[in-house]
Amino acid sequence: MQENQFKEEEFESKKIDITLWKQIFKLLFKHKKFVYGLIGFNIVVTICDVVFPMMNQYAINNFVMVEGDHTGMSLQVFALLYVSLIVAITIGVYGFIRMGGKIENAFSYDIRKLAFEKLQTLPFSYFDKTPSGWIIARMTSDISRLAEIVSWGLLDIFYGIIMITLVGIVMLSINWKLGLMALAVFPVMLVIALWFQRKILVQYRDVRKINSQITSGFSEGISGAKTTKTLSLEQSHDESFRKLTGNMRTKSVKAAYFNALFFPIILSLGSISTALLLWQGGQQALMNAIQFGTLVMFLQYARQFMDPVFMLSGWLAEIQMAQASAERVISLLNTESTLVDSEAVIEKYGTLLNPKEEAYEPIVGDVEFKDVTFHYNPDEPVLTHFNLSVKAGQSIALVGETGSGKSTLVNLLCRFYEPVSGEVLFDGKDYRERSIGWLHSKIGYVLQAPHLFSGSIYENIRFGRLDATREEIIDAAKTVHAYDFIMSMDKGFDSEVGEGGGRLSTGQKQLISFARAVLSNPSIFVLDEATSSIDTETEMIIQDAIEGLMEGKTSFIVAHRLSTIVNCDRILVIDKGRILEDGSHQELMKQKGRYYLLYTNQFHESVEFAQDVNEPLIQGM
Repeated sequence: MQENQFKEEEFESKKIDITLWKQIFKLLFKHKKFVYGLIGFNIVVTICDVVFPMMNQYAINNFVMVEGDHTGMSLQVFALLYVSLIVAITIGVYGFIRMGGKIENAFSYDIRKLAFEKLQTLPFSYFDKTPSGWIIARMTSDISRLAEIVSWGLLDIFYGIIMITLVGIVMLSINWKLGLMALAVFPVMLVIALWFQRKILVQYRDVRKINSQITSGFSEGISGAKTTKTLSLEQSHDESFRKLTGNMRTKSVKAAYFNALFFPIILSLGSISTALLLWQGGQQALMNAIQFGTLVMFLQYARQFMDPVFMLSGWLAEIQMAQASAERVISLLNTESTLVDSEAVIEKYGTLLNPKEEAYEPIVGDVEFKDVTFHYNPDEPVLTHFNLSVKAGQSIALVGETGSGKSTLVNLLCRFYEPVSGEVLFDGKDYRERSIGWLHSKIGYVLQAPHLFSGSIYENIRFGRLDATREEIIDAAKTVHAYDFIMSMDKGFDSEVGEGGGRLSTGQKQLISFARAVLSNPSIFVLDEATSSIDTETEMIIQDAIEGLMEGKTSFIVAHRLSTIVNCDRILVIDKGRILEDGSHQELMKQKGRYYLLYTNQFHESVEFAQDVNEPLIQGM
């Protein structure tokens, strides 16, 4: 496992990003009733907390320190009010914990849903550049962290602001000198908090970034376990992983170090405030300038004032961690797709997630590349003023060396990418005048390395057309000659394929992939080296099956084994994005050009291999 070289976007701001948090809270306030419920219960709890010291003041001054007859409320009435406050605060605490939990779950659900929908609409280019581990980290740990801090941080911040405001008002209104003494340390706390929040934010950004690299390493390590073992890379991967986790530990310890300094400093300042109150308030109490119960109330308020300040300081530290996650999650949500339909097309055909399939026109099958220029990197053009016209029903084979542009043509044909300039026409109409969903619903695409989803064989074939009946799914399997091997399995069509189809052989996975493509009844077939990774026997089975299926339908076949394309209507020899030769197998063999050399060399290699295999058998007879 090598350290991931993917360069993620950098976040450099050392301050809380107000614009970022506006977007977060906009998502949060989709659940207004929970948020308002949280605020309401918070107000109840805060008011009760502010009233309790007043009740204690009254009890000390009127029941404990009183001299002579007591003329105020009776002890029974006081006790009843005190119990009522306890009941109210109990209900309030239960309510805000319940609301906080609902907000956390609802917010987490919403943001994961938005992120997953965004991933469905992003083009191939995003997944080409972005490792799966980075995406998984954002969808799991980053969103969980963000949801937790936003929901419970909201609880803390409302409680803290309301408590500080009410306590400050009460203290200043009763004795402004003692009140100012209790509030004197607040500006100092604020300055210290701002300094620490910048330090903490930088460290947690690094922690979240390394966490993504570790997640990516896990993903690659699991998916490439066989390769790791066959190449004896265990030690190398272990060293790389230790380096990553060690780096994360260092950054985490540094962040924890700042946190460990931050909280004691705030606590010490709170203790200084309490000490000042004891000194000044004690003197006033001894001189009978204030009652003893009032001094006790101020000391309780000083503690209550410090608690929310301490809580807000902690929340400020937490929000630094949350911002590191929020930046990464929001950057995913704000990622603009480079492949989008126009507003007019969306209005007529809908979107990928909400298609208007009733508006989809059929495809006859004429395809034309008209003066197409394309590049992945501006400095390295792949196609330049490329032209190709294909009639409906023709089978087109694309042949050439690796990097010649074959897969690029297929990617442009399927609109996984779009031309930099020029047009790709279907039935004489630029495919950008119709929706991406329309085109993809008309194409049957079979990859060189087919991907199966976790689930049963039946479910995987059904992905070709979700409204297909079981009989249609079985017929599709029979058509590609997959029925026999499926029925030989323990549960037939209900047999589990395992993650990525790991319980099946490559040939079996490819047969299911073909059945899936057949079920969709596409107007155009695209086979991207679909038989290059399977054995000859399975290849012959598939060849026999698809020749009849592609009859009368336009098809594009990227082939490595030239023996599989000899019956194609046209064979295009591609080199550096240009068509060197174009014709049938017989025509190109007569020309004795590039295709002739490729075919004869491959044929001789096959014959020599067969002789090498058979010769020991003959000698042993």
